[in-house]
Amino acid sequence: MRGKLMFITGLAAGFVLGSRAGREKYEEITANARKVWEHPTVQEAAGVAQAQANKLYTEGKDKLNQSKLGEKLSSASSSSSTSDTTTGDLSTSSVSSNSTGTTY
Repeated sequence: MRGKLMFITGLAAGFVLGSRAGREKYEEITANARKVWEHPTVQEAAGVAQAQANKLYTEGKDKLNQSKLGEKLSSASSSSSTSDTTTGDLSTSSVSSNSTGTTY
């Protein structure tokens, strides 16, 4: 019971303080976050992380396909009528961006 009361008190305090900060402070925080995200060093680090993630994904996928479980999965999927486009393959997914140029 005490934990719930502390949580509700913290939630109420956060709401009040957040309300006082207002929309102006929110806009300032988002503008600063956008500046940091769009910085070339951050974008370079994000690109490196994306490349490493893709490499690890591909290596894991290859290891799985070479294992006994992978062989069973591939034989099961080849006998079913589903296509590879429904599996959500990360290596072939497209990159999209919003109006601010943020890449997802």
